[in-house]
Amino acid sequence: MGGEHPYDLEERTALFGEAVIDFAKKFPITPVTSRLINQVVGAGTSVGANYCEADDAVSKKDFRHKISICKKEARETKFFIRMIVRAVPDLREDAKPLWQEAKELHLIFAKIYRG
Repeated sequence: MGGEHPYDLEERTALFGEAVIDFAKKFPITPVTSRLINQVVGAGTSVGANYCEADDAVSKKDFRHKISICKKEARETKFFIRMIVRAVPDLREDAKPLWQEAKELHLIFAKIYRG
């Protein structure tokens, strides 16, 4: 995630999931952040997992369904990153590239879904 985005969505979504995990490791553990960590890591890593499932889809309907989940999880990740910045304002700068990548992935999957 250093400004160069691979065209391979499987690799791009895997790198995104890894970056979300690394970001989550920076959070102080509090009652608020504990819940947010689970949410952001779950959503952020689900983008790639669901893309892999879409790539192996058995039908066009199955593919569209999995892509819609990728789109939803990318949007959720964006939302939880926003909540994390609210809970831990010191992480704002670290959050910006992740939020941007979540936004771009959401737009990519929305475009794929629309066909």
